[in-house]
Amino acid sequence: QVQLVESGGGLVQAGGSLRLSCAASGRTFSNYRMGWFRQAPKKEREFVAAISWRGSTTVYEDSVKGRFTISRDDDKNAVYLQMNSLKPEDTAVYFCAADQRGTYPPQMPQTYTHWGQGTQVTVSS
Repeated sequence: QVQLVESGGGLVQAGGSLRLSCAASGRTFSNYRMGWFRQAPKKEREFVAAISWRGSTTVYEDSVKGRFTISRDDDKNAVYLQMNSLKPEDTAVYFCAADQRGTYPPQMPQTYTHWGQGTQVTVSS
């Protein structure tokens, strides 16, 4: 079992940066593939980025490529999302998620078995 707690959200102007953190409990964090998703009001939850079990592979949603970077520190049981050049359309609640089995591709939310409570990111124009 792993529990996830996100932090680092807030209000930022367009063009600014934020770094989200996701702290995980449990001693087997390195066994989990990790992902970030976001959900804007009245929209479906959408994939943002994912990182493989040892951090060797990352994948991004097209609209964030070149602006967002996902990373992990297994010694600290944490995963991060560095967000640069933020746009108003990035406004959403951001969730981190953990996937132990890799049943589905990392872009699919149903592959993740553990979710955090989310952190709000608001980008003003």
